[in-house]
Amino acid sequence: MFLQQVHGTRVVELKADIPDGQVADACFSFVPGLACTIMVADCLPVLLWDTQGQWVAAAHAGWRGLAGQNGVGVLESLWSALSARGALAQRARVWLGPCIGPHAFEVGPEVRRAFGHAGPTAAFRPGLGDRWLADLPALARQRLRSLGLSDVKGNDGSSAWCTVSQPSLFFSHRRDAVRLGSSGRMAACIWRV
Repeated sequence: MFLQQVHGTRVVELKADIPDGQVADACFSFVPGLACTIMVADCLPVLLWDTQGQWVAAAHAGWRGLAGQNGVGVLESLWSALSARGALAQRARVWLGPCIGPHAFEVGPEVRRAFGHAGPTAAFRPGLGDRWLADLPALARQRLRSLGLSDVKGNDGSSAWCTVSQPSLFFSHRRDAVRLGSSGRMAACIWRV
């Protein structure tokens, strides 16, 4: 099942009868064999699962989805939906996939303000002029920690995970769109067996 991703915070529960193309940036499922799939080309894919195999989830976490509105982004929305269905933080595991790295993700001051940051932090370093270098994995880890989700693996913000600087491994919208007119996408999938 593929979502119509819009850089938002909407979450959908996947079941066998849900039609393809739901407008959402996160999904979860309690159904064995039904894959939660997120498409990315610089945004951060976030996969979550229950250690006892009860559920799986996936989120498309670009800066807009992570920031959300009034501190409620895609990860908060997803965890709220999962918690309402009985998910427990102590049984949850999280994996962060490849995304644009903190040395390549230059943003304006409006992005920093969207996260409520007034100055340099671990997730925002000064760039040129009024620009900032943003660290999506660090921002996601901050959000996940605040939700009580502490077992997070995968992307640590190093260049090995950067979609822009690793052209032989990853698609990158920022790197490829101007040169090629577009870029490919990568799928991050998780499912219960």
